[in-house]
This record gives sequence, C-alpha cells and structure tokens, in this order.
Amino acid sequence: MKKLVALLVLILTIPACSTLEHNEGKLRHVVSFKFKPDATEQQVDALIEAFEGLQNEIPQILSFEWGLNNSPEGFDRGMTHVFLLTFENERARDEYLPHPVHKAFGDTHGGIIEDLVVVDYTINQ
Repeated sequence: MKKLVALLVLILTIPACSTLEHNEGKLRHVVSFKFKPDATEQQVDALIEAFEGLQNEIPQILSFEWGLNNSPEGFDRGMTHVFLLTFENERARDEYLPHPVHKAFGDTHGGIIEDLVVVDYTINQ
C-alpha cells in the first residue's frame, strides 16, 4: 500500500515539476485582430501605433512586432493583423495583462475590433 501511495505521489508530482520548469522560459503573446467593416484606416493605424507604444510604458514587454496576415491557406477567420509580444516569463505577462496602460489601450481602441484571437506559449529550445 505504501508503495502504491508513493507511486501515485510521484506520478502526480512529475507533471507539476515539468510544468514549473517549462513555464520559466521566455513567453510569446500572439494577438490577431479582425476589424469591424466600418473601421477606418486611420483608426487601425492609431491602434497599431498605440499597441507598439505600449512597450515604452510597460517594462515587462521585451519586444514587439507586427505584420499583416498573408497566409494563402484560408484558415485566418478574417484576422488581418498579427502582433507578437515577448515577455521574460509567464509572471511578466501576468503583470502586463491588468496593467493600467494596457487596459486603457483596450478601452480606447477596442471598439473597432470585431474579433480577436490570443495565443500564448513558452518558447521551447
């Protein structure tokens, strides 16, 4: 019985330990937007400029880049703009999400977004 309990504890502990190690690496935060049909080019440009400017006010953002979707596969679900932010780890991302400057960005520019997808991953190397 003691061996069974020890084995069960070991089995339950291994995934937790590997998750902790895995989550300590740099984190990529991928955001894709589909804009409302009535969003103007000026509004979209203002959103891009403001999104890029977050890295100047939120120190947790290590890098920022963006581009227009150009995939020929047809699986983009209308997402036209893709943004990639890099953070030191999950903790830094978790500090970024509720940051007042990030919240203000969403409040100011969220009205032109019809849909979005956000995917985060820890870099495995």
